[in-house]
Amino acid sequence: MTTALYLPEENIDMIAATSVLQQQAADIRTRTINWASYMQSQMISEEDYKAISALDKSRASYLAQNSSQVVKTLLNLVSHLSKDSTIQYILVLLDDLLQEDRSRVDLFHETAGKLKQCIWGPFLNLLNRQDGFIVNMSSRILAKFACWGHETMPKSDLNFYLQFLKDQLATNNNEYIQSVARCLQMMLRVDEYRFAFVGVDGISTLIRILSSRVNFQVQYQLVFCLWVLTFNPLLAAKMNKFSVIPILADILSDCAKEKVTRIILAVFRNLIEKPEDSSVAKDHCIAMVQCKVLKQLSILEQRRFDDEDITADVEYLSEKLQNSVQDLSSFDEYATEVRSGRLEWSPVHKSAKFWRENAQRLNEKNYELLRILVHLLETSKDAIILSVACFDIGEYVRHYPRGKHVLEQLGGKQIVMQHLGHEDPNVRYEALLAVQKLMVHNWEYLGKQLEKENENQKQGAAPIAGKA
Repeated sequence: MTTALYLPEENIDMIAATSVLQQQAADIRTRTINWASYMQSQMISEEDYKAISALDKSRASYLAQNSSQVVKTLLNLVSHLSKDSTIQYILVLLDDLLQEDRSRVDLFHETAGKLKQCIWGPFLNLLNRQDGFIVNMSSRILAKFACWGHETMPKSDLNFYLQFLKDQLATNNNEYIQSVARCLQMMLRVDEYRFAFVGVDGISTLIRILSSRVNFQVQYQLVFCLWVLTFNPLLAAKMNKFSVIPILADILSDCAKEKVTRIILAVFRNLIEKPEDSSVAKDHCIAMVQCKVLKQLSILEQRRFDDEDITADVEYLSEKLQNSVQDLSSFDEYATEVRSGRLEWSPVHKSAKFWRENAQRLNEKNYELLRILVHLLETSKDAIILSVACFDIGEYVRHYPRGKHVLEQLGGKQIVMQHLGHEDPNVRYEALLAVQKLMVHNWEYLGKQLEKENENQKQGAAPIAGKA
């Protein structure tokens, strides 16, 4: 049985009513199909002809008395007819039947079971059609079959379907993107389907699309998908490994739509409330502070909202983040900044005391933070991030006796040296300093030389010549 998460419907079917799919469905409903010609050419049986004709004339009464026959006929027609316009009509009819009464999903499952027919196969096959309406209406029906009944989608079909939805989301200029996102909103309410979605790298896709320019409606739908994922404590704990907090913080700062604000705040609240490990919740709080969420909350506190949930979430988050700031050690702040991948010249980097006390902590969790710094040097295009990463690596080597050896083992020395030729002068400068620190062994001697040089400069004397 599917374990659906019963959340407010958020009027998502009202949203769907404005989508391309629903506009086209309204036109398709007005069509008249000549079922007699299909029977005369022996493309459908007399039994199916009678059923579909009766269904066209008086849907509710015929269905009530002949439910098994209706299911059998619709599955037969979807499986055996091929003309686009006819398939479109059958799919709209079937979707309407399910939309009118969700309990009909179980009727389809039970009847298909008695007939020894696979309910998933015909609709999964239609996902391969060229016609966009057929593909997306079939997808919508599959989501309803998977979420509204007692039967879950089999695992192999589920992985195929979730991969399909993910690919459709990532397709450029997909006019049906709202319909695709709507299917995902339904699927991710069911806990059994969430891990399968993570398994096809779904969260990364959501984040990648959210970090590009999408309209507020799609923004809302995709953040809604993240929100329902965070109701699972294990997934809530892992979520920021995908940089969910920085991306949503950026959207929150630019957001003009109240419903987008509301759903982002709800995600943030779940990221604090749902993880079972309090240290994860603390890390999420620090990440939010790092991403300037407190500033956004103080702006939101000045606004009046019709929705009480927004006010409650703003109060909750403000309190939690303020508390985390008070408990924040400089190393917590530093670690969160590094993990976010958004390095900047925050005060902690330039603090000699910080590096004396904490350089060795970059070795924790199998050199986690040091590996991230090396990775940023390898992949980032941002001059500030590259400059700060070079500086931090230099300070690590300077204050940790085995730092040079560790960095060489991680391949970091070579990557730092590559930045000596970087186009940005600040990156070149920080890379040069880091390389000098890598090359110098006697830091005590160098420290004394620098102290003398500083003293001489204060007294107006010429700097000490020669090498450190």
